[in-house]
Amino acid sequence: MISALYTGDVVHARLRPRRHRLRYRVFWLLLDLAELDAVDGRLRLFSRNRFNLLGFHDRDHGDGSGRPLREQIVELLAREGVDIGAGAVRLLTMPRVLGYVFNPISLYYCHRPDGRLAAMVYEVTSTFGERHAYVLPVAAEDAAEDRIRQAADKRLYVSPFMGMGMRYGFRGKAPSDALTLLIDGFDDEGLLIATAMRGRRRPLTDRTVLTTALSIPLLTLKVTAGIHWEALRLWLKGVPLTSRALPRAAAAAPPSKTDPAACPHAGASRYRAV
Repeated sequence: MISALYTGDVVHARLRPRRHRLRYRVFWLLLDLAELDAVDGRLRLFSRNRFNLLGFHDRDHGDGSGRPLREQIVELLAREGVDIGAGAVRLLTMPRVLGYVFNPISLYYCHRPDGRLAAMVYEVTSTFGERHAYVLPVAAEDAAEDRIRQAADKRLYVSPFMGMGMRYGFRGKAPSDALTLLIDGFDDEGLLIATAMRGRRRPLTDRTVLTTALSIPLLTLKVTAGIHWEALRLWLKGVPLTSRALPRAAAAAPPSKTDPAACPHAGASRYRAV
């Protein structure tokens, strides 16, 4: 079984106009979308679309309709000219914990039938209840190494302390024994924020589910509380609030998505793909 559990941490470091750093212990599930029912069937402490200690609800992702996630992801990839055929789609996400969930970012690793990484879908959800998907093909030279080097213009207002005139750079590798993803945020002045997601793979069993949930209790509730606590700290440091509006030039230009060199270093639905 490909599906697994990863325990690790998330680190954010903001450089301007006040330095601010945070680090939280977290865990994620890596779920091969073809194995969802099998994982549900083999574990007593994990359920799909039902209440349990840990849970996965289809409507927590994608367009929120509960429509099969693979079908939604394949449609998003097709808009970018990516065809993965029967290749695997693996989702790294935080599960529901005792029925509660909030995922600032979920990652879809989209593979070709031969196992090479074909594309990434970065599904970002804000505390304002909005969701956005950055759909980015993986360059052929990176796919050969399961390496991620991508960039995208910011299109979702996530934090009231960071404006819309930003660009993201993504660097990492497909999960194996280790998980590593670096996300840098740049504005007109250069690097503004650096984020790292790091973890170690553990087998997805009832034992690891229980021990992980006890060692990092009420994970998703703490994520929501932590976001608001860090926002208060930034406000107390005097970091100014920003506008939800895109800068005029960025709003007029088509989104730029696939050239990592563009970073200095390196509709009715609430779910929108870029």
